[in-house]
Amino acid sequence: MNEDEFRVARMRMVEEQITSRGVLDPSLLAVIGSVPRHLFVPVDDLPWAYADGPLPIGHGQTISQPYIVAFMTEQLDPKPTDRVLEIGTGSGYQTAVLAEIVRSVYTIEIIEDLSRQARKRLTEELNFRNVFFQVGRGQDGWPTQAPFDRIILTAAPEKFPETLFAQLAEGGITLSPVGDFYQRMVRFRKVSGKMIGEDLIAVSFVPLV
Repeated sequence: MNEDEFRVARMRMVEEQITSRGVLDPSLLAVIGSVPRHLFVPVDDLPWAYADGPLPIGHGQTISQPYIVAFMTEQLDPKPTDRVLEIGTGSGYQTAVLAEIVRSVYTIEIIEDLSRQARKRLTEELNFRNVFFQVGRGQDGWPTQAPFDRIILTAAPEKFPETLFAQLAEGGITLSPVGDFYQRMVRFRKVSGKMIGEDLIAVSFVPLV
């Protein structure tokens, strides 16, 4: 496929997979429609880069279904002035979507090879200058850069880590799959120092390790 064909596939993805399922924010749809998802999948999977499902990216990890990325971004409600902590860089696709919207993204990945590949894609190929990378345990967060306005997890803990709550700014939002075999996407808001949780949808993510 050439770049024009990828662009057509991307527009079809937005219309058939995302807006049809109720994600309607025009600015978010514009971002999803502009980020070249095919750069984030293995070469052998290029024909399915814009298909309606997750794809393997190596090391037992996946790039999430396009709708899930759009849904999570919408529910996170990121603002242009926000500083966002992402736990689980993976391919870097969700990172890129966020980086198009917010002031800065601090992204942590435990698998060094994936972090290195994502850094190359985002900084060298796509020229992002507002993304900062760290290799380490997501549960620990990034305390030297806290507090964050938003925190998003792309892997599922059995219980949301208390360490990350402490790194969320007052009034901030976190979004995370939570659970083991049975998982729910949960949105937490920090109100008067307390976390108020809201279940959203059933999901299936790789575990947070």
